[in-house]
Amino acid sequence: MLVLGIDPGTAICGYGLVEAASGSRLIPHEYGAITTSAKARMPDRLMKLYDELDALIKKHQPSAMGVEQLFFNRNVTTAIPVGQARGIVLLAAAKNGLEVVERTPLQVKQSVTGYGKATKEQVIYMVTKLLRLPAPPKPDDVADALAIAICTLHCIDSIRWRNQLE
Repeated sequence: MLVLGIDPGTAICGYGLVEAASGSRLIPHEYGAITTSAKARMPDRLMKLYDELDALIKKHQPSAMGVEQLFFNRNVTTAIPVGQARGIVLLAAAKNGLEVVERTPLQVKQSVTGYGKATKEQVIYMVTKLLRLPAPPKPDDVADALAIAICTLHCIDSIRWRNQLE
């Protein structure tokens, strides 16, 4: 199963495509970031984000998409653009018929490191090791997107099983 993990943002939107192979082996297919210029108008930034995500989905045809649930602690002003980017991400998923799995930052960290309050450095380290990457992914948004993809793969079977019981 191939999953697309997304760390939404209007300036940097991290993405990572990870496949669950036989056993517990995880294979990274493609990862990177969609970036937009701070000088561009917000509608143009959102359209670029949608167009590039749509092309990525059409190219790889993942089975599902994992997205981090919107979480903000103190800085409400960053929550608004992240919420807009998240809406575009969900739209791209819906337009392409992708199942969306949403997880909290705590759930993602727990899934990847075994500890829900892991540091960013610990998450990056584990993503690099689990995916056997030659170097830590840059920027951090890419590592977060890969962590979200890994978490999605870990939990998607249990979600489907639970839905069948309902």
